[in-house]
Amino acid sequence: MLELEHAVARILATVPPPQRENLPLHQAHGRVLVESVHSPVDLPPFDNSAMDGYGARAEDLSAANAQAPVRLRLIGRVAAGGSFPGDVSDGTCVRLFTGSQLPRGANCVVMQEDTRIEHDQPSEVLVLEAARTWENIRLRGGDVRAGMTLAPAGQALNAGYLCLLAAGGVAEVAVGRQPIVGLIATGSELQAAGQPLGPGQVYESNRHGLAALIHSAGATPVLFPVVPDTLKDTEQALSKAFSQCDLVVTAGGASVGDLDLIKPALANLGGELEFWKVAIKPGRPFVFGRSQGKLLFGLPGNPVSALVTFLLLVRPALRRWQGAKQTGLPEFSGVLAEPMSNPGSRRHFMRVRFDGTGGVCLAGAQGSHVLSSFAGAQGLVDTPPRTTLPGGSPVAVKVWEL
Repeated sequence: MLELEHAVARILATVPPPQRENLPLHQAHGRVLVESVHSPVDLPPFDNSAMDGYGARAEDLSAANAQAPVRLRLIGRVAAGGSFPGDVSDGTCVRLFTGSQLPRGANCVVMQEDTRIEHDQPSEVLVLEAARTWENIRLRGGDVRAGMTLAPAGQALNAGYLCLLAAGGVAEVAVGRQPIVGLIATGSELQAAGQPLGPGQVYESNRHGLAALIHSAGATPVLFPVVPDTLKDTEQALSKAFSQCDLVVTAGGASVGDLDLIKPALANLGGELEFWKVAIKPGRPFVFGRSQGKLLFGLPGNPVSALVTFLLLVRPALRRWQGAKQTGLPEFSGVLAEPMSNPGSRRHFMRVRFDGTGGVCLAGAQGSHVLSSFAGAQGLVDTPPRTTLPGGSPVAVKVWEL
């Protein structure tokens, strides 16, 4: 059996380089940059006021206070988007608003709250508090200088990056194409939801959970019909999925029983088995292979095993396929609110949730068939073999949804 890190490294080594496509910025949320974006402008592009007030010279206001205010002559007004054609000189000021361009000669902005205008002297402003040079001013390039990297290659574009790129005047970005993932569930016992169950049948659920995880990884799932446990049907389903999709994910048929047909079907199609079995729980039976230049990920049929192996082994490949530098699940530090024990010989990725006080606790029973605990979970904790982690232990929680 392969260790998880070795298995992931082997998978990522086979993932092809991302295929570039250009998108307008408003369509790029969640997409991964394949080339860095550099700012064409300074941000801010000009010195501007950080609040409503008056642009003035700090040296005129060094002694200003409420008992002895400094009187300035009001010589103009600049709304956001406008400019003042003259200069601020000794004893003068210009009315400004948040975002207004700073007039020439001004080196501070006095907050409106620190001023007073007398009704009989509307062209004069009384300043009630001293000001410092560059106070309440956003300096040109204070955030970003022209030519600086706004977002590096391999970065997934969240709302913050989209806002930053838009502020820099970027209208289009080069991103990795999203892979199309064929999703197949195998098992003659599987029945579609909404239909009556026959003897020995269960409702098929893996494709629904996996499709959601595929979508959240930035890929496009294509669900194929449930495949009965025959070699011919399995071969036909795989062949069709390989012909239509970039990658194929199967659930079920990955173990060693007579009806576990993913490996023999792959071989009959001329495919190559790269490895089988990973030393993790849940999810030891895991098939990774290739056929027709496409990647195959064969997940276990137990629902939780399928979901966990997807998160740990398939999701990194989908992220790398799009060009992402960071392919693993995000991790958050936490503290166990209760003991966590793994008496087994494999690393156990236990389903956990965050309690209301910031602690980490088990989401429920940890059997590979127990979907209710996965539904209530927010993350996974990697628990070493033959180990008990006492309450209060610091842990890293691998999170897929919050």
